[in-house]
Amino acid sequence: MDSVRTDVVDFYIKLGTKVVDASHDQDTTDLHKCVSFICDFTPDLEKSKLCILVAGALGGRFDHEVGNINVLCRFKDTRIILISDDCLIHLLPKAQNHEIHVLSSVVGPHCGLIPIGMPSRSTTTTGLQWDLSDTEMKFGGLVSTSNIAKGETVTVHSDSDLLWTISIKKSQDSSP
Repeated sequence: MDSVRTDVVDFYIKLGTKVVDASHDQDTTDLHKCVSFICDFTPDLEKSKLCILVAGALGGRFDHEVGNINVLCRFKDTRIILISDDCLIHLLPKAQNHEIHVLSSVVGPHCGLIPIGMPSRSTTTTGLQWDLSDTEMKFGGLVSTSNIAKGETVTVHSDSDLLWTISIKKSQDSSP
């Protein structure tokens, strides 16, 4: 947080917030530093239950978005969800059977699966409008965008890490 304003830091200090100045480290992003801090201070027995929700991680400068997505890859054993006004993204680590529960009143139906780090030689899904069956995906080839979650459960298995993204529904204004 090397660009944070002094008055903002002072505000949080007055609330009792512990402020850690890691601005000397310019090789990692602010999000990387925050996730490292959280992981370092989470007891080992609790780490498997840890889920970090990151609001405002998408929708700004593209290089910052890519940096935030890179944090997902660097901490692939930690469940981190990047949230914007329009969608959420999280990493599905390779060689696992993932079962994604879709709360259709909040998210969907538009979704996508994007190989990250390396091409996927084999991805198989259920619960999508256009399911994949042992499908190869890579940049410069097929990536699963503009798909539709059909029900409450989507399953995914891939031989490479994938990004799962799904749209977030806008709340309806109920005022007269």
